[in-house]
Amino acid sequence: MINSLGLAVLTEDSICHLSNIESKLRIVDQWAYHSRVYHAADVVSQNPNIELVNLNSFGCGLDAIVTDQAEEILKYNNRLYTTIKIDEINNLGAIKIRIRSLIASMNKRLNSNDYTPYEYKKNYFKEEDKQHTLLFPDMSKHHFRMFEKMLNSEGYKAVWLKDTTDGTVETGLKYVNNDSCYPAIIVIGQLIHELQSGKYDLDNTSVIITQTGGGCRATNYIGLIRKALKDAGLEKISILSFNTSGLEKEQAFKITPSLAKKALQGVIYGDLLMKLLYATRPYEVTKGKTEEIYNKWQDICTEAVVKGNIKEFKKNIREIINDFNNIKVKITKKPKVGIVGEILIKYHYFGNDYLVDKLEKEGAEVCVPELMGFVKYCCYDAIVKKQLLKEGTKEAFINKQALNIIDLFEKVVKKNLEGTRYRQVTNIYHLAENVEGIISTGNQTGEGWFLTAEMVELMKDGITNIVCVQPFACLPNHIVGKSVIKKIKKLYPEANIIAIDYDPGASHTNQTNRIKLMLTVAKEKIEK
Repeated sequence: MINSLGLAVLTEDSICHLSNIESKLRIVDQWAYHSRVYHAADVVSQNPNIELVNLNSFGCGLDAIVTDQAEEILKYNNRLYTTIKIDEINNLGAIKIRIRSLIASMNKRLNSNDYTPYEYKKNYFKEEDKQHTLLFPDMSKHHFRMFEKMLNSEGYKAVWLKDTTDGTVETGLKYVNNDSCYPAIIVIGQLIHELQSGKYDLDNTSVIITQTGGGCRATNYIGLIRKALKDAGLEKISILSFNTSGLEKEQAFKITPSLAKKALQGVIYGDLLMKLLYATRPYEVTKGKTEEIYNKWQDICTEAVVKGNIKEFKKNIREIINDFNNIKVKITKKPKVGIVGEILIKYHYFGNDYLVDKLEKEGAEVCVPELMGFVKYCCYDAIVKKQLLKEGTKEAFINKQALNIIDLFEKVVKKNLEGTRYRQVTNIYHLAENVEGIISTGNQTGEGWFLTAEMVELMKDGITNIVCVQPFACLPNHIVGKSVIKKIKKLYPEANIIAIDYDPGASHTNQTNRIKLMLTVAKEKIEK
């Protein structure tokens, strides 16, 4: 069709080697195809007789990263960016009109050949910014209150943004490419919403975000935040990246031994309180007693994290389990439902539409695997890379030691959970064994093999009812979540698993009805 309009067609890989662009992009350049598109966009910027037309697949969320960055490179030299979404609709009429408009634009510009090499100037968090108010978005109410105190004990002025509303999502939709995943829209919407609220002195405010460094859009949240800040007129806000992958090295944030120790304690406290709350509240004799004990220990643990004292940590763990174990409970059978999936949607109350509350209201006991499990998964992946790729010996050794340290911290939890009605702590090596014959541990994009392993682990623990939550268009998690359900059901015929997509336009009624249908099956099993 393009040839019929008198134009030759070049592929991005046939010209990308002509680019002058260096790695000074807004985003983390981690995909080979994306990288070729960025270089091709730079070549197009240099040549007035070439245009860029980018085809992308409907529902391919990763394209949200490449389209924004490629458009930015072209706009840097006042060039047009054309993207065409391809799906099952094959009517080329509308596309032909767009290409003709592009030709008209090209003809107007043929005599102009101004070119400036693209370079994005990142506003890094600097040493002097340490006295700024440091905003960080919500994910888990069980953990993040402690993280706020932990950061402040290390000399920061951190503020946990615990409230997420419809206004948060509306802001996210305004400033984030709508093909991005729901978690990105929530996280960035919350940050921009707060910065625009008038509560903060913007000359003395920064934001902090985590980066996994893996093959997921989450690694590029920082790039998405940069674009959102610029579009909102807030580009002076500096960004601090919390990561262990060596990304964004220019900034001042350092994970010190003191901070690491406090972080480990905070995650373990949060995991334990979450586990005991969900496993006790549905059975309590005195309504509200479990919440009372939970809130008491949230206060104590939040203060304890600041000190990071190991002796106090062990004492608190023993007493937490003892306190919950002494709550009077009814002996009754309830369906147990596990929640697995994308990390933010799994823990974020607003993100999963208050799924825990819905399930408990319908008479279920909820089990949400520990956040520390994901940390272990990230460490274990380095060991797998060494085994499969025969490289990364140093990284594998460091992460192996990290797993040993986590195990030392969790030892007191394992010991005190023995003989109780509560589930034991996740063993990452057992989880890796769980997926043998189902999926490779080399599948490390998104939640990777870990998501599949969590479902199998729940099955082995007798929790056969599972809700797999994921953002719409999260392709990696559709592979390791939705697409393995059939295989798991074959191995475990009693499995009762549903996968639910979450996005800003999702039907709450449809989601709720599907959850109720899953619970109906679960309750019928108990009655039998």
